[in-house]
Amino acid sequence: MCPLSQESNHTAKPPQEVLDNIFAFPPNRDTLGGTAYFIVGNEGNILIDCPAFDQTYQDFMRSHGGISWLFLTHRGAIGKTVEYQQTFDCKVLIQEQEAYLLPELTVTTFSQEFVLDSITKVIWTCGHSPGSSCLYYSKFGGVLFSGRHLLPNQQGEPVPLRTAKTFHWHRQIKSIKMLLERFTPETLQYICPGANTGFLRGKRVINNAYERLATLDLATLLQTQAIF
Repeated sequence: MCPLSQESNHTAKPPQEVLDNIFAFPPNRDTLGGTAYFIVGNEGNILIDCPAFDQTYQDFMRSHGGISWLFLTHRGAIGKTVEYQQTFDCKVLIQEQEAYLLPELTVTTFSQEFVLDSITKVIWTCGHSPGSSCLYYSKFGGVLFSGRHLLPNQQGEPVPLRTAKTFHWHRQIKSIKMLLERFTPETLQYICPGANTGFLRGKRVINNAYERLATLDLATLLQTQAIF
């Protein structure tokens, strides 16, 4: 196989541990500042969205046993998926409506849900994009990797953000309601958002996640206009 091109970045910051064996990568220019995460697990390691295709990050993941699954929370997080799949020979998981964006790869698709292992599943949360989805990890009282479905606002509170590129705002609000009906304060302790992590001001995760989501006024949010 021909060597793949590398993104040369000698000053790449290493991933930071946000919870035990869960690491966050610095924002990725390729995905408009998206934050990717890496879960080191007994049943295989999971990369959530694409970090920059940087040798520092590749070496880091290799040192922890490589990548079993690369899960994409939405179409905007694809980045260098092709290069990562070729380098690590990992399986790529994406919601079925967005699989067409990776025609050169054999991908695993799902409709509503997909179980990755005994403590990890992905859930379709349509709205931000047609295939927008979240990954739920049941350790630590429940961690939701929300992609761009839920992001911290300037106060660090988890909210949906309506932009000019939002696929379907009403469905996005409906997806939040579904998450609130599905989880409880005991099963959803943390959110790891897929962007805007600077608004967390060093906290690295959103804690008390369920209670904070439950304070959202969904009826009022339905009337929100696009912010940019």
